[in-house]
Amino acid sequence: MASSNATPSTSQADAPSERNANANRPKQKELLNDPARTGFDPQTKWWMNYFNILSGQMTKEGQFHYREWRYKIHEERDCKRCEEYRDWLFAYSPVVRFLSDKIQDLNGKLDASNIVCRRCPSRLEEDGTVNRQAGGFDPKHGILVCANEMRDRKHMEDTVAHEMVHAWDHLRWKMDWTGDKDLKHAACTEVRASMLSGECRWTRETFTRGQWSVTQQFQNCVRRRAIQSVMARPRCKDDVQATKVVNEVWDSCFSDTRPFDEVYR
Repeated sequence: MASSNATPSTSQADAPSERNANANRPKQKELLNDPARTGFDPQTKWWMNYFNILSGQMTKEGQFHYREWRYKIHEERDCKRCEEYRDWLFAYSPVVRFLSDKIQDLNGKLDASNIVCRRCPSRLEEDGTVNRQAGGFDPKHGILVCANEMRDRKHMEDTVAHEMVHAWDHLRWKMDWTGDKDLKHAACTEVRASMLSGECRWTRETFTRGQWSVTQQFQNCVRRRAIQSVMARPRCKDDVQATKVVNEVWDSCFSDTRPFDEVYR
C-alpha cells in the first residue's frame, strides 16, 4: 500500500470497536481480574469456569476476563484458521478478488504479505462496556484481521471487504487521515465500507445482531456502524459530533458505490 502517516481505521466486531484515548476523554485504567469478586479463576478447569457462567456465579467482568483468557490459549489456532480463510478468500471470494483487482489498478497491493492475522485484546471500561474490533486498515502497513473475533469465513469476508474499501478510498482519493478534514473523510469511507462490504445485509443484521426492523434496516445499519467508527477516532469528542459529521456526508457518500456499479451484497 501507499505509505502515509495515518491513524488506522477500524471495523467493529458486533460490539463497539476499541477506542483511542484523547484529551477529551477520561483516562481508563486497566481492570484486573479478582477471582473473589468476578467468579473467574484461571487456575481452575475451563469447564468449571463455564459452569460458573451458566449458573450465574460469574459477573460480566469475570466473563470478559474468561473470554480474553480463552483467546490467549487458542491464539495459534485462531491465527492459523484466519490465514486459511484469507487465502481462500483471495482464491474464491468474488468481492475480495474484485476489490483486489481494483486496488491493483490504482498501483496498490493487498495480499498475504500485508493482510495479517493477529489476536486483538478487547478492553473493559469502568462502566462495564466491552470495546472490541474485528480489523483495521493502515495505509502504511496494510490490513489487520483480529483472528480471535472471526466467527466464520463469511464474517471474515465482510471484514476484509470492509478494510479493502478503505484501502481503495485511500488510493483513489488520497485521503486526509490526520488533518482538519480527518473526520469527514473518515465518516465518508466508513459509510461506504459498511454499505459495500456486505456487513449490513439483512441476514447479518437480523440473525447475528438481532436488529429486526422492517423499514430502512440497511440504511440504519450503515449509519449506526459509521457513527461507531467515527467515535473511535481521536479527533472525535463524542457521539453527538460523530452523528453530526456522518449526517453531513451521508447523501453524497451513501450514493457513491465505486468501484462497484451498485450495492449487491
